[in-house]
Amino acid sequence: MMNLIKKIENHKTIDLLIRANKITLNGHGNKITLERAIFISWWCEKGDCAFCYMSSQKSKIKDPKKARRNVNSILAEAELVKRIGWNIEFLSGGYDSFTTEEIKNISKRIYEISGKPVWLNVGIIKDLKEYGEEIVGVTGAVEAANPILHDKICPSKSLEDIVEMLEIAGDLGFKKAITIILGLGETPEDLRYLFNLINDLGIQRVIFYSLNPHSGTIYENSPQPASLYYAGTVAATRIKFPKLEIITGTWIDNLANIGPLLLAGANGITKFPLFKMFGTNYGRRVEDEVKWAERELIGTFTDFNKLKMGKSPSPDLEPFIKRYIDKCINK
Repeated sequence: MMNLIKKIENHKTIDLLIRANKITLNGHGNKITLERAIFISWWCEKGDCAFCYMSSQKSKIKDPKKARRNVNSILAEAELVKRIGWNIEFLSGGYDSFTTEEIKNISKRIYEISGKPVWLNVGIIKDLKEYGEEIVGVTGAVEAANPILHDKICPSKSLEDIVEMLEIAGDLGFKKAITIILGLGETPEDLRYLFNLINDLGIQRVIFYSLNPHSGTIYENSPQPASLYYAGTVAATRIKFPKLEIITGTWIDNLANIGPLLLAGANGITKFPLFKMFGTNYGRRVEDEVKWAERELIGTFTDFNKLKMGKSPSPDLEPFIKRYIDKCINK
């Protein structure tokens, strides 16, 4: 472990990328997925994670129910994700935005549409026993694995509670994932906390993001992390855990991160504004990044025929599907 950390500290990222790329190709092949997090609400009862957009909005939202998305809109998005060959990264929403029964019903509907059970990332779930075949696993929003940094950044999201939730999820037969955000003030040394967490909990999936500085948060004037620091962190994780599924997120202003992240060991890429980018030069750029990394992309970011192909699973969804497609076409 320490050797991997030293490599990052000493800026030996290229060495890590070469090793991680070989491990990835030998163990996972060259196929890359496009992942889409589907948000069910823009409200979070906690609302105090220092980096989060929702923390800057809580005081502005007078009626939390108005921040909930129309369920048909959520289902329409799931249908379009299926048409273009993307995966649903997870269902995401702030604390107490929907009830357990509502989330379960949404998950069931999406399972019927996509044919795949969904991941959940909806906070610390206390009643996991209520869920069944409609979900495949549970995601803990760890963000920073260093417990001191975590408590500073996410004061209302106890790391102990997240760990307990993931342990219960495993006992119930669900898969376990965590999210990590780079650029929050962590150091390469903090990888030891992440590696211990992955090992101790038997984590099967890690989603890495880079900081996206939001106005109104303490990070609004902070830079995003260096691309090779990000890639080096992913590569070290791949080397340490060859079988781990790794998803990496980057933003529309940092698409050049994609190639290095794929060489570092990412199995999938995420965090794109789908309907703004689809069929544009940005969408083509994503596909080019995958091609230049000598990977094969599953799904499309440019094929309008696939977007329009398919029968709506319900007449109620058709207006929402049409609206999304029109939004893609009429940019």
